[in-house]
Formats: sequence, structure tokens, C-alpha cells
Amino acid sequence: MAGGTGAGFKIILLLLLIILILMGGLLWFDYLGLINVKEKFAPVLSMVGISPPEKIENAGDLLLLEKERIKKQTEALDLRAEALNKREKAIKKKENEINEKVESLNEQGKALQEKEKSFNERAKEYENRDKNLRQASKYFVGMPPKDAVARLLKMNDQDIIDILRVTEKMAQEAGTDSIVSYWLSLMPAERAADINRKMIEKP
Repeated sequence: MAGGTGAGFKIILLLLLIILILMGGLLWFDYLGLINVKEKFAPVLSMVGISPPEKIENAGDLLLLEKERIKKQTEALDLRAEALNKREKAIKKKENEINEKVESLNEQGKALQEKEKSFNERAKEYENRDKNLRQASKYFVGMPPKDAVARLLKMNDQDIIDILRVTEKMAQEAGTDSIVSYWLSLMPAERAADINRKMIEKP
């Protein structure tokens, strides 16, 4: 009896050893990816404390990681495109503001050119009139006083005043006595008084 018991015990040990070797080999093949042992023998493995692997959604999709990477890249590109659109709008707005300022400056420049042109024309007219008045003054001063006054009285008061003023100015420039007061004395009193009053009102 004792010999039979010992042989039976050895057989059980050998069977257990064979089972362990088989399980170890299967786990090794599973580790190498040749077979899927953990999922098929999950109930048995759970009895010895080995939990089956968690199932991955779409695990059969070999391109899952690539698709996820492409998705992330697409999202990043969308964000970059949105940022570029915002930047483009900001640049466009700034460009419009600059164009408006340039247009405004151009209009101001044209207005200044017109003002300068008008000023130059008035200055030229003034120079021409001053030149003509000086020439007329020389003409009247060279005449006998009575003849000069007779001709002056045929002109309007403003023209007379302009000639009298230029004649006075030219006399001061030359350092000589002015004949203006003598001309006024030869004029009719009322006309001379009107001319004097207007000269005082607009010196």
C-alpha cells in the first residue's frame, strides 16, 4: 500500500509539472504575440491570479494609432487655420485703416496745394498791382501837380488812395518830401475829406 501511494503521488506531481510547463509555454507564446492565451483561458488564469487583458475598442483596426495621430494633426491644422484667418482679418482691417489715412493725407495734400496755388496767385497779383501802382505814382509825380490832381479826380476813391499810399511810401524809401499832402490840398475840400477819412479807416 505504501509503495502504491508513493507512485501515485509522483504521477500527480509529474502531471502538475507538465501542466505548469504547458501553461508557461502558452504564456510565452502569448507574450510573443503568436497566440492569444490570456483571452481564451481567462477563467482558468483568473483562478491562479492572472487577470485577462482589457479589451481595447477597435483593437482589430491596425491603423487606429495612425488615425488618432492624423486626427490630432487635423485638429492642430484647424486651430492654426483659424488663427491665420483671425490674423488675416486683423491685417486686412489695419490695411484698410492705413489706406483711409493715406487717402485723407492725399486729400489734405491736394487742399494745401490748392491753397498754395491760390496764395501764389494772390501774391503775384499783389506784386503786379504794386508794380503798376509804383509806375503810376512815378507818372503822376512827374506831372505838374494840377494836371496830376485832375487826372486823379477822374479815378475812384480806392484807386486814388492806393496811389497816394504808394507815393508816400516811395518818398519815404527815397528820403524825400511827399507830394501827397499837396495833391490833397488841390482837390475839392469834400472829395479830399472823404479820401482822408477812408485812408484813416483803413490804414
